[in-house]
Amino acid sequence: MIQGSHLRQEERDTLKKLKQMPIDSLNLEAISIATNLYRSAQRLRVKMETEVLSSYKLSWTAFSILYDLWVWGRLETRRLAELSGISTATASNVIKTLEKKNFCSKSVDPRDRRLVFVTITAEGKAAIEELYPEFYKGETKLIAGMTNEEQKTLAALLRKAADNLHTT
Repeated sequence: MIQGSHLRQEERDTLKKLKQMPIDSLNLEAISIATNLYRSAQRLRVKMETEVLSSYKLSWTAFSILYDLWVWGRLETRRLAELSGISTATASNVIKTLEKKNFCSKSVDPRDRRLVFVTITAEGKAAIEELYPEFYKGETKLIAGMTNEEQKTLAALLRKAADNLHTT
């Protein structure tokens, strides 16, 4: 059961309202976790897009794709979509935007023309290498005040939550 002392007033009020809903066996802990996870992710996204990514006019999704290309060098479009948690259609549109900025280039597999590979360009690499140190500062601010053990626990629990939603 959720203990009220560590909750923000807004969360206590929300949970109080939810308890009045005509739904059998509400799992208030699940609601609280999902709500806080969503709000944390949204705050991080807005902060990074406003304070860091705006200098290159990049969305969170565009940065995510550029980051994956920086790490892996060359990836197939479907894999990029999977890593970013977006549809292949959305990935294709974001890749077009990154291509216009000359941050990546596409090539078709000569053996299977349905496979499109995306590669980071020198300009894309320069952009991500300029952006990432500031982005990293935002990532570390997210976990400020947590012990190393708390960080490891949170990371493990978030992996477990993500695995619960993984569809094959």
